[in-house]
Amino acid sequence: MTAQPAHPERTGPGTAPVTDVSPFKPALVKAVFRDVSPLHVSRSAAWAAAAVTRTVLTEIIDGARRAAAEEARRKLVPGDLRSAIGRNVELEVGSQWYGHSATFYGRRSRSRKPSAVAGAHRFEAAVRKLLRSQGAAAVPVTVRDLDGIASAFLTDLARDAAMVVREGGVKRFGTVILETPGEPTSPPPLDDSLLALSVRSGDVRTIGRDDVLAATTIQLFGGVRQRALTEAREAAQNTSAG
Repeated sequence: MTAQPAHPERTGPGTAPVTDVSPFKPALVKAVFRDVSPLHVSRSAAWAAAAVTRTVLTEIIDGARRAAAEEARRKLVPGDLRSAIGRNVELEVGSQWYGHSATFYGRRSRSRKPSAVAGAHRFEAAVRKLLRSQGAAAVPVTVRDLDGIASAFLTDLARDAAMVVREGGVKRFGTVILETPGEPTSPPPLDDSLLALSVRSGDVRTIGRDDVLAATTIQLFGGVRQRALTEAREAAQNTSAG
C-alpha cells in the first residue's frame, strides 16, 4: 500500500492518559467477541480491547475536532469525520461500517461481506462519554457513525484475536510502506515487542491479552498502533486475568 500518513500531535483535552478508565465496558466488549467466536475471553483481554478501541476513537475525534475548529464550529458533523480519516491513513479503521452509512457514501469498504456489523449500536453511551471527556459535542448522525466505527473496528479486532489463537500466533502485521520514486521499498523492521507476538503460547480455548495485542498489530500501524498497544498493556496490567 502506498500512502502518506499524517502524524498529528496529541495535545489538549483530547489526549487521555493511559490510566483513565475506558468508557467501552468490558461486558459489552466480550459480547462483541462472542458474536464472532465461541472462545472464552479473559478479563485482561477485554480490558485491553476496550483500551485499544478508546485509543482509536480518541484519535478520530481529535482529528474531527481540528476539522471543525477550522470552520469555527464546536459540534462535529459527518464531514469532520471524513476529513479526519481522509487526512490520516492511520485512522482508516472499521471500514465495514462505511457501507452502512451515508457519511461515507462512495468510500470503498474492504469488507467482502454485506452483512451487518456485529455489535453495532452497543457503544452510543461510550461514544457520548468519550466526546464529553474531550470537551466535544456532535450531531446525532456523527455519534451514530462513531458508534458504528467503534463496533466495526472491535468486530475486526475480535476476529483477528480469534485467528491468532487458531493459528498459534500472528502471521502478518499492519503496515504502510512509503514509496520514493526510483528507490526500492522494503517493509520497516519490527521491534522485539512485536516480534514476540508472532508466536503464541497459552490456552487454546481462551483469547488472552497478548492475543488482543497481536490483533492490534494486524489492524493498526504507525503511531496509532504504538499508542494503542501502550494503553492496552497499561489497562490489562491494572486487571487480573479472567
